[in-house]
Formats: sequence, structure tokens, C-alpha cells
Amino acid sequence: MDTAASAAQLPGHLAENVMHFARVLREAGLPVGTDRVQLTLQALQVAGLESRTDFKATLAACMIDRHEHRALFEQAFYIFWRDPDLLARIMAMMLPRAQAKPGAPPPPENRRLAAALFPNPPASARPQEEERIEIEAPLTWSEREVPRTRDFETMTAEEWAQAKQAITQMRGFFERLPTRRMVASHQAGRADWRASLRAMARQGGELWEMRRRRPREVAAPLVVLADISGSMSRYSRMLLHFTHALAGSRAAPKVESFVFGTRLTPITRLLRQRDPDLAVGAVARRVQDWSGGTRISACLHDFNRLWARRVLRSNATVLLITDGLEQGSPDDPQCLALSKEMERLAKSCRRLVWLNPLLRYDAFEPKAAGIRAMLPHVQALVPAHNLASLEALAAVLATKQPV
Repeated sequence: MDTAASAAQLPGHLAENVMHFARVLREAGLPVGTDRVQLTLQALQVAGLESRTDFKATLAACMIDRHEHRALFEQAFYIFWRDPDLLARIMAMMLPRAQAKPGAPPPPENRRLAAALFPNPPASARPQEEERIEIEAPLTWSEREVPRTRDFETMTAEEWAQAKQAITQMRGFFERLPTRRMVASHQAGRADWRASLRAMARQGGELWEMRRRRPREVAAPLVVLADISGSMSRYSRMLLHFTHALAGSRAAPKVESFVFGTRLTPITRLLRQRDPDLAVGAVARRVQDWSGGTRISACLHDFNRLWARRVLRSNATVLLITDGLEQGSPDDPQCLALSKEMERLAKSCRRLVWLNPLLRYDAFEPKAAGIRAMLPHVQALVPAHNLASLEALAAVLATKQPV
């Protein structure tokens, strides 16, 4: 049964509203395709419209398949199917907490949902310039600070573009490591007797200034391993933009990049394009497991066996971008294999830095078996959910001592 036949058997304009609701969820970032809409229309014929609870459960069962999408679905369902004043609800949701009623909890904020429902709000609904300045002045907000602290998962399309532009303007911060070669130094360092004698010969046998030298410093190599599974796809896309900016920096070393979900895929050549959007789009077309499942231990095993000796040096820094949600218990062979592969990876590089977007939660605890297996082998565990966390990551990469 196609979508048109399913829609014809529903009363009134219910089918049109369901399709419009699916379009709102899609614009807000949820993966709701045409197949989900057709499944929803068919399920409504079976489940019926006896109660609002059954109607909501049917939509949720057909349109979402991940627990992290539940909060956005709840907000969208409440606004779309219940509140008659949609515009007032959206504007109240976008106001700062200072204007909420005393004692009332602030409504959950999701700016992507607001942009999906009202991409072009009417001029009468837009706040006046004087009111905006009056609100922002005591809270010390600015247009640049909003995308810095905004979570990648809740960014609007406009904020997403601003964040990508800010990443391209970031300067490369790389750890500088000394080598055996020496270079001239105008500051304190070891005495360079050969250069001093040559200077004496040019100056008639007089030494006006002692020549000195110091070890030449080079940027530490960088290897990026990014998880592109379903729970990490939006964060990985932004972090690939960050990797592209690092690789394009003049002071950057050779950056080797890989993505993994159910399989490991090298993407170093794909990120060499100058346009970051074209580069990330080429990566999305190249890999076959984008937004799919995850097999962290198997992918790390493939990297250690096939790629570690090619691209990984003993002085390299490895950025592991994943949430660490591997299936199984701590005693399962899969988690034991993950711990073994992490130990091998940590011993093959100078330091291993783990970027985990789950650290955005204040109540985060390493209870998952995969996280507990990986955590003992990393030198740094940093968040990776907004621009501020990427700036903190740049500071971690710039430190010369292991962290």
C-alpha cells in the first residue's frame, strides 16, 4: 500500500498533518524519511484514534528509533498537536530565563525545533532592537558567544553555518617536539662555536656576540579516528570540519584521518579539498556505514593491524572521537578485546586523547562497559559538543607535557 492509498483512508486532514509533522522533525534534524511517513499512515489505520496516548505512541514508534531523539519528539508533539498558539510557544521557548515566571521551571530549549516550525517568523513576532539590547546587556551575551556554547545537536541551520565558519578561522595548535637537528637561536641556548668562529673571521678577529643554537622543533604528527555511527553522526560531521581546518593549517603536521562505524575507512585524501563542505560531503558519499552501527573493537583491531605501522609514529598524538558505547558487559570477549586494542594503540603513540560528546552531561559517569574498557588507556578525556570544547581541545594539543 502506497502513501496516497494510506492517506485516503484517514479522516479529514490527518494525513496531511502527519506528513507536515514528519517534515518538521526532519528539518529539526531527526532522520524521518518517506518510509517512516508511509509506515505511520499504515499504523494509524491499525491502531486507530481512540486516545491521544495511543496516537502519540504510534507516531513515536514509527518515526523515531533512538532514545536520544525522544526529547525532541516530545517537544515537537506537544507544540504541533496541542498548543493552539504555536508562535507564542516558540517565542516563549526562545526567551532567556530572566523573563520566565517566578517559581516556574523554564521550558526545554531546542532552537532547531523553533527554526523547523518557523523558518521565517513574521515581522510582528520579531523582538524589537531596543528590547533585544535590554535583555542581552545584563547577561553579557553576544552573537559570537551563542554558537560557542551551543551544543552541536541543538544548533539551528544558521548557527551550524556560523560554527563551521568559526572552525575554519581557528588557528592550528600543535605540540612542538624537539629534534636532533639544531638551528640558530637569538635567545639562550647552547654555544655554537663554529658560527662564533666564522663571525670572528668576518669581524677582524673580534667576537662581538656569542652565537648560540637550539634544537629544531617540529609539530607532532596527528592521527584522527572518528566514530560515524548513528549516535555520533552529527558530532562527527562537525569534528571532521575541525580536522579539515587542522590539516589545512600552515603550521600543521601531516594529519592522517580515519572514520569507523562497522568498518574502518581512510579519508585523508578526501579531506585535502580546500572547501570543507565538499570534503565532508565526499567523505559522507565514500563511506558505506555512515549513521549505522558501531564495532569499535573490530575497527581498532583493523587500524592496529593494517595502518598503525604506516601512519602512526612513536611521537604522534591520536584523537579518538567516539562515545564508547560498545555492547556487552565488562567480562564479555568483545569488551576484553576492546581493552586489548586500546592498550596496543596507546603504546604505539605518544599520547591518546579521547573526545567524548557524552561529557556534556553534568551527571556523566563511566558506567558503560565500553567506556570502562577504554578509559584506563587514554591520557586525556575531553568533551566535544560545542566550539568552546574544541578550543579546550586546541589547548590540550598545544601542551608539551602528557596530560
